[in-house]
Amino acid sequence: MSKQPYVPPQKILDRYADVLVNFALNGGKGVKKGEVVRLTGGEVTKPLFLAVQSKILEAGAHVMSNYLPDDDEKYSPSRDYYLKADGHQIDFFPTKYMKGLIDTMDHSIYLIAETNKEALKGIDPKKIMRRGLAMKQFMDWRRDKENRGKFTWTLALYGTSQMAATVGMSEKAYWNQIIKACFLDEKNPVKKWKEITDGLENHRKKISKVTEKTEKFHVEGPDVDLWITPGEKRKWLSGRGANIPSFEVFTSPDWRGTEGWIRFNQPLYRYGNVLEGIELWFKNGKVVKSKATKGEKLLKEMIKTENADKVGEFSLTDKRFSRITKPMAETLYDENMGGPQGNTHIALGMSYHDTYTGDITKLSNKKFADKLGYNDSTVHTDIISTTRRKVTAHLKDGKTRVVYDNGQFLLD
Repeated sequence: MSKQPYVPPQKILDRYADVLVNFALNGGKGVKKGEVVRLTGGEVTKPLFLAVQSKILEAGAHVMSNYLPDDDEKYSPSRDYYLKADGHQIDFFPTKYMKGLIDTMDHSIYLIAETNKEALKGIDPKKIMRRGLAMKQFMDWRRDKENRGKFTWTLALYGTSQMAATVGMSEKAYWNQIIKACFLDEKNPVKKWKEITDGLENHRKKISKVTEKTEKFHVEGPDVDLWITPGEKRKWLSGRGANIPSFEVFTSPDWRGTEGWIRFNQPLYRYGNVLEGIELWFKNGKVVKSKATKGEKLLKEMIKTENADKVGEFSLTDKRFSRITKPMAETLYDENMGGPQGNTHIALGMSYHDTYTGDITKLSNKKFADKLGYNDSTVHTDIISTTRRKVTAHLKDGKTRVVYDNGQFLLD
């Protein structure tokens, strides 16, 4: 008889669902009666899926259920698709259906649960990237609706035995990390998240104010010497509820000013593969050289995707906020890791429009966005390092100011 998967106590699942439905969506305000929430999760997420569905219904909102089959060692729908689909099938985009989804849903909750971290190992990377291109219209429509203030979303993690095994934990220990990171050990985690958001907001405002006076940021450390140009009319974001948990403070810089070199000490779990030892070199804003000790072919194919050779996000995590101290083999958690030196990551590909301080709807005009150095791509891949970083703001008046070091902001 196969071992039954670990399932957290119902009170933990209910608290988790409460955070996702009544905090993470609508910018911390939760869903409203009559709104439509698209809920996506795999088979293994059923206990949390049902708890979230109940919370949505209790709020008087509507559920659009998107319950998906898992990839496992015996059955792998994702792998089977890429093995059998030819070019015209990979390029297929169901326009009316996808447009209907965008027009109907007000919010999206996606429950991440990997049951096979390398389901697409050995699949031609060109096919994987090509499918992303086929789905670009859906993401563009979604972003435009978000820009108009008509759509919010969040991501959350459901622990599996496979994910736990990847980082050498038991399922219960892995879930304990999730519980701790999301404050589900609190009687009222929604209240706690609002307190955390207030603290992050303090740092977000301060770094945004410094950024107004900054020409460039210099990121230095044992494995980085990188220059980031914030660009015009930029602000930093944090704690929006768009990820649970989220402790990062981030911006989308002007990609054209990226120069230098960076190495990442954390593995990247992406596109059904594992990539390790990633190094990138930038010149005139573009990746001119890349390598990886594992998954290099996929890395290079991803970078060849249109505009995936440019930076779309620069992020810092203050160790004083994050309760995540161990790698979790999932970007959602690894990009928010605290630990001794905090966490720095960049994302290759798509920029976040809501880092713009002006009328965000104007960025739907590609020419306008291009003039400001906002990047547009089907790719948005976060790559993470937890080694020491010092970030110095080189101000427009010629002065310098260290804004981040030893894993924390220095903004007081």
